[in-house]
Amino acid sequence: MTTTFIKTGDCARKKVPGAGEVAEIMNQTLCGAKNGLGMLRWLGAGEKLDAQAKSGEHQLVYLMEGSAVIGLKGKDYEVGKGAGVYLGPDEAASIRHAGGGTLKLFHLVVPKLPA
Repeated sequence: MTTTFIKTGDCARKKVPGAGEVAEIMNQTLCGAKNGLGMLRWLGAGEKLDAQAKSGEHQLVYLMEGSAVIGLKGKDYEVGKGAGVYLGPDEAASIRHAGGGTLKLFHLVVPKLPA
């Protein structure tokens, strides 16, 4: 097994209408990842991420910088750096920018592996 170093600052960012920017930092092309997709996301004022785990899929959203409100199962939680949310299959959450500055998130998606 080899070690791959990825300069995440060099990964291309894409704008997502209403949901800030996203850069894939772990995928098949970058490092041969077959069982997951890792992304960095940036949200500004008024933007939010709607995360939805598909059937058999798991997701983790971790707050690296900034403040947010996480909406989960009908309740809102004010959170800051170091907080996160795990989504099991068929679960959903929204992460809304709160406060000043930019909200930076690490978003990991892991699909169910074939049997």
